[in-house]
Amino acid sequence: MTQKERRAFGTWSSPISTRMLAANNRFIDVMWSRDGKALVWLESRSGQTALVTKTEGDSLREITEPDESIRGKVGYGGGEFAVGQDFVIYAGKDGRLMRRSLNGGTARTITPGYGAAASPAVSPDGGWAVYVHHYENDDALLLVDTAGKQLPRRVFGETDFVMQPTWHPEGAYVAFIGWNFPAMPWDNTSVFLMPVTWDDGVPSFGAAMAAAGGNDTSCLQPQFSPDGTKLAYVSDEAGWWQLYVLELASGEIVRVTEDAAEYGQPPWVQGQRMFAWADAQTIYALRNENAHNTLRRIDVNTGANEVVGGLEAYAHLRQLSLSPNGKIALLASSSVIPERVVTLDLNTGRAAIQRRSATENQTPDVLSRAQSVTWTDEEGGEVYGLYYPPTSTRFEGIGLPPLIVFVHGGPTSQVRADYHPEAQFYTTRGYAMLYVNHRGGTGYGKAYKDMHRGAWGVWDVKDAASGAVYLAAQGLVDPNKRVIYGGSAGGYTVLQALVDMPGFWTAGVCMYGISNQFTLVSDSEFKFESQYSFTLLGNLPEAAATYRDRSPLFHAEKIIDPVILFQGDEDNVVPQAQSDAIVAALKARGVPYEYHIYAGEGHGWRKPDTIEQFYRTALRFIETYVIYR
Repeated sequence: MTQKERRAFGTWSSPISTRMLAANNRFIDVMWSRDGKALVWLESRSGQTALVTKTEGDSLREITEPDESIRGKVGYGGGEFAVGQDFVIYAGKDGRLMRRSLNGGTARTITPGYGAAASPAVSPDGGWAVYVHHYENDDALLLVDTAGKQLPRRVFGETDFVMQPTWHPEGAYVAFIGWNFPAMPWDNTSVFLMPVTWDDGVPSFGAAMAAAGGNDTSCLQPQFSPDGTKLAYVSDEAGWWQLYVLELASGEIVRVTEDAAEYGQPPWVQGQRMFAWADAQTIYALRNENAHNTLRRIDVNTGANEVVGGLEAYAHLRQLSLSPNGKIALLASSSVIPERVVTLDLNTGRAAIQRRSATENQTPDVLSRAQSVTWTDEEGGEVYGLYYPPTSTRFEGIGLPPLIVFVHGGPTSQVRADYHPEAQFYTTRGYAMLYVNHRGGTGYGKAYKDMHRGAWGVWDVKDAASGAVYLAAQGLVDPNKRVIYGGSAGGYTVLQALVDMPGFWTAGVCMYGISNQFTLVSDSEFKFESQYSFTLLGNLPEAAATYRDRSPLFHAEKIIDPVILFQGDEDNVVPQAQSDAIVAALKARGVPYEYHIYAGEGHGWRKPDTIEQFYRTALRFIETYVIYR
């Protein structure tokens, strides 16, 4: 056995290069065709998107053109495509819906180019599609024939937002989720049922009625049973996102799962799928417990709930799709396995890899494996996170490793035990990383999530710090070398933490973070989050004192620790003015800082050159102010 070289933590050479991080593909969604003969997925490579299909016994085929942009642009995106019997409908450029045959050929435009389209749902006969449409701050459900011979028509628009439309198997209803300001979809949504009548193959829609939800309850993903007698959905009315079934004939609602775990997740994007019906009695669902997923088989009549084998290698599962011939498709990963397109044959229990997002040229022993950690703060509150220890097959550290504490965006979100490229980038260089699932985030029940109401900038800041203290007390990290690191809402936490706890953090890395809570509200052109702050901080003007207290810009004189800031100049969620303002304040006060603006980038990095430059720059900054200070 080769003896490892002793070298200071944070100075190790790593097999994970910036180029590798920039070159990885990213999967967006995966679905079976109606007959289960074709598997279709959407992947992004270097910022370009492609729809790919695979049939049994055939090789992969791209069915879209290299220069096509396939993105659902309602809110944060999602819901990019839907698959019919032998065709796919997808969101193209300029808000158009496009149609392509799975067998090849040219694309057909089926809707005009205005606004943004997402979440197309194809009718049982294949002739129609309902979809979510956004135009000039108006969201609605529209209907179009899938041949594109008629103009779309509006069928519902009575709520401020809509998502996840789905057809009854006989075309008798369309179900969907709707909600109104100031709620977010993880706060208060309703399941709507809209009756459909048919005349010579043309659908007409009756008035939509709320069938479940409301009253501070979040409902998600309505889906009809194959026999059309039931409607399943996810609701957090009992304190966790659980599965419920509505009997259409009687109106009776039955809770199917009763776990201290989540069967739903915050719908930041359109088109999320956490479960699927197999038959009138059986649902396959993704269960999230402590940031790890398992696939479950659930009997809706008896409540029997069992783990489905074959996916033990994976800790994160998403976008479940079930074919009529008993095969599941999903996107699967773990902390040491980059995301894959995976299928599972329920008849044989065998899983198969259909596509890899990365070359996977590093064996798992080279990579850092996530460890679930729980700690309590000074007041006894319980906090959760994922710890990644430094790892190397070549080097052994000297002393204790520096710590990078990563704060997720949202802030109503959760870091899961999937593959995080930045974790491997830093841990293989001798850093420890802690991903904080702070109070106010999701994955640990409704009460945990709701702790952020009126308290943004409180629990996230405290929990990041208490997590660092906890790891130091365990002898796992150097208490004098700690970096707070995050983007968007996590970037805001970075700035607020530097304000509230000067000298605690050795340095900060802030990506498109919020510095002024007032202008985040007043200047917002992003409808989805335009009233989010009213839940997180309070209504204006009544809560003006809270907004000022939680705006790092107004307390920039308290910041003394080095900080590096990154911003895209096309960000419409957190505009560049937010970063410009705090940078001007830091400069005026002589605080060590760097500021990098990326042209052509929005709320996150898409371009390979940007990704490479970001990681090189952030690493150099951390080395300068943390490792070699």
